[in-house]
Amino acid sequence: MKTRHHLAAQGLAAFGLAALPLAVQAQATTAQETDTVALNPMVITATLAPRTADETLSSVTVLDEATLRRQDPTSVTDMLRGQPGVDVITNGSFGKNSSVYLRGTGNESTLLMIDGIRLRSATAGGAAWHYLDPRMFQRAEIVRGPRGSLYGADAVGGVVQLFTHEAQEGGPHPRVSVGGGSFNTQRYSAGLSGSSGGTRYSFAGSHFTTDGTPIRRDGEDKGYDNTSGLVRIAHTFETDAEVGVLALRARGGNEYDGGEMDFVQQVAGIYGELPIASNWRSRLTLSESRDELHDQAYATQWGPASTSILDTRTQTVRWQNTLAFGVHELVAGAEYSEDSVSGTTGHDVTRRDNTAVFAQGLLDFSPFALQAALRYDDNEAYGEEVTGSLALGYDLDSFHTLRASYGTAFRAPTFNDLYWPYQDFGAWGSYQGNPDLRAETSSTVEFGIRGQYQTIFWDLAAYHTSVDDMIATETINNDSRPTNINEARIRGVELSGGAEIQDWTLAAALTWIDPENRSGANAGNRIQRRASQSARFDVDRELGEWSLGGSWIVQGYRYNDAENQDRIGGFGLVNLRAGWQFAPLWSARLTVENALDKEYETSRDYLNAGRAAFVSVHFGQ
Repeated sequence: MKTRHHLAAQGLAAFGLAALPLAVQAQATTAQETDTVALNPMVITATLAPRTADETLSSVTVLDEATLRRQDPTSVTDMLRGQPGVDVITNGSFGKNSSVYLRGTGNESTLLMIDGIRLRSATAGGAAWHYLDPRMFQRAEIVRGPRGSLYGADAVGGVVQLFTHEAQEGGPHPRVSVGGGSFNTQRYSAGLSGSSGGTRYSFAGSHFTTDGTPIRRDGEDKGYDNTSGLVRIAHTFETDAEVGVLALRARGGNEYDGGEMDFVQQVAGIYGELPIASNWRSRLTLSESRDELHDQAYATQWGPASTSILDTRTQTVRWQNTLAFGVHELVAGAEYSEDSVSGTTGHDVTRRDNTAVFAQGLLDFSPFALQAALRYDDNEAYGEEVTGSLALGYDLDSFHTLRASYGTAFRAPTFNDLYWPYQDFGAWGSYQGNPDLRAETSSTVEFGIRGQYQTIFWDLAAYHTSVDDMIATETINNDSRPTNINEARIRGVELSGGAEIQDWTLAAALTWIDPENRSGANAGNRIQRRASQSARFDVDRELGEWSLGGSWIVQGYRYNDAENQDRIGGFGLVNLRAGWQFAPLWSARLTVENALDKEYETSRDYLNAGRAAFVSVHFGQ
């Protein structure tokens, strides 16, 4: 593992040194343009078409490039924690298993996309957020609420989409970053982007390695390393037709309590887009995502050492058409995808396909707006599902917009849910998949209002979600299998806001949810591992060549079990940061995470890292 660390670091350093002489200073935007973009940004995920945040008629949060640069998070989950409606569960820090819950739904009900390509494990269901390096991404969009009518399965709580770095005008433009800090952590990254003659390109690489921290009390440090690479190229012809390719791959190793594993997370795609008519553009995308794990469990008193391999792959063909009719817009298309599984587990079925058609109308009758969408999915494993949504908006004046929406979604049973082979665990009973499972279904009603001004915005939303046929584990005579037995009701309120006032950048988020189990012996209990209240406050100040900032993240208590007997205490975290622009294109940053050295956990007996300081030097734009 050490050899791989050194080779990756040397490669990135050589790339960075080669790129340095090619630097060209970018032109600065005006302060007013920056304010407008930061506070009312364009969002793509919510409607499949570019819309400003207030026009989406959705609850959205955008983490832009400036925000990610200031905060310089060490993990994707760090940048998501405490955002409106977001709850993050981790089994330790630095690459350890993590889950992202949107609006009280599970990790399997939170859809992750990277540049429009879905990334998840077809066996576990959810995404491996912990294996993605945040420095490989330029911005993130968090859309809360059901999006089954646009994306099909698993978008029950919402969608998180990460966007890789766009090519810059002119160039080439290099960027290099070197840093490290607590727990023998080292971080290297480099990139090169630009455009010439209609061709846009962006290349990037990063390497992260750390000795880690103990994830259990009195345990040993558990290390982690991640090497990531990105290639993104697009060309626009004189006819306005466009073709492009994208490849993002993360590979590394991770130690956990009882073993270690190697992982690969990968997305790749190629697309072509044609202007069929002056008001009609057609786009065809072929993509693939991979989630691969090779696990080595150590010998213990409970059993011998073992090796397991679990690789999942999703291949997708998507045809999307966008037609403009004055101020109105229609988006329609079709999608075919195939999931496949290979490895040592021996699932009874190792592939399944899904065919879908969808359509969405975006209608503007100012001051009224209407958005309606419908999607039909036909999956050979769990049958047919129809999802839809309807959103209405009304501009009270030029600053305030009311919205109301209704939407449905579903969560697909995973390969493990359906096809896990029978396993006898002796005194602990047995477990087997259930091929007769139906998909979970949900419906959500939401009301909201947004205030959007030149330098300030605020957004208030209240929602009610009902989930039927929730997939849960049923145990009879010590034999367990997944089944459709549970119902749930989730109510919540979210208040968020932000401001760009002179040299100050402010952001705040308050979340309250009531996720309640509505069936069985635990009816009336809070769904396990969900915190009912959370808050996040971010404050940053520019002081000439210097910048100072901090984040305060607060979460209430949660229960680790469905019976609500095992309570995990809440916590408050303080993260501090400082930056220094000491020369043109050169800067240095200091971040101190968990500055008060708070001991906290979000999953019973799994500790997160204490106080950690990191220093880095950056070159480029």
